[in-house]
Amino acid sequence: MKGEAMAEFTPIECTHDGTLMEGMAAAPDGAGPHPCVILFPGATGTGPTFRKRAAELVELGYFVACADMYEKGADLSTPEAAGTQFMALLETPKELRARVVAWFETVAARPEADASRIAALGYCFGGKCVLELARSGAELEAVVSFHGLLTTHDPAAPGTIKPEVVAWCAGQDPYAPMSHVEEFRKEMRAAEVSHQITMFSYAQHSFTDPDHDGLQEGIAYHQLADRVSWAGTVAVLEQLLG
Repeated sequence: MKGEAMAEFTPIECTHDGTLMEGMAAAPDGAGPHPCVILFPGATGTGPTFRKRAAELVELGYFVACADMYEKGADLSTPEAAGTQFMALLETPKELRARVVAWFETVAARPEADASRIAALGYCFGGKCVLELARSGAELEAVVSFHGLLTTHDPAAPGTIKPEVVAWCAGQDPYAPMSHVEEFRKEMRAAEVSHQITMFSYAQHSFTDPDHDGLQEGIAYHQLADRVSWAGTVAVLEQLLG
């Protein structure tokens, strides 16, 4: 696609608590600083669809930074290997939140980024990452979770969450079941957060990503949910980042 061909992504590094991580970033044409979107991928890392969306955002005029939550060089060669990296972070939730904040601070300090206009988008595990970023009290304008993991070790207190929170959820998602959606809804209301939760009743986990279609039970691409959630996200970014 046009955006994918035009966007030139280069490495971006982030260090947290002695761990070096490496993602990728690209800026649109024209003088910066630019409104910024930080992207967090799913547990298995970036794939073709993720990179396509990142390139589309660059074409729309955003400085885009794609974060990698694992140590540079981590083995993601198989779903099982990636799962080991993923579970290690899930089992240390304070570390996970701190690492997400480190990425936010790294990107916000970049000269290409307008630190007053930052949003964060995440898929699956990345959805959990952006929600933890919001719960940390970080100063950003929006977080958007696509079929993200919704539970947390430390629910938000009133006044903590600054950005608009958008969650695109699936009614048939075994990793974020309806009980988790309701718990998350209660958390957002109790914390007095401006939030939007949209439920695609027959969609399953990873509904935005054809690369993972049928990977295992409970995971399937859903074209309508993908198109609607992406169009809605673009509208949120236009409204809140300008």
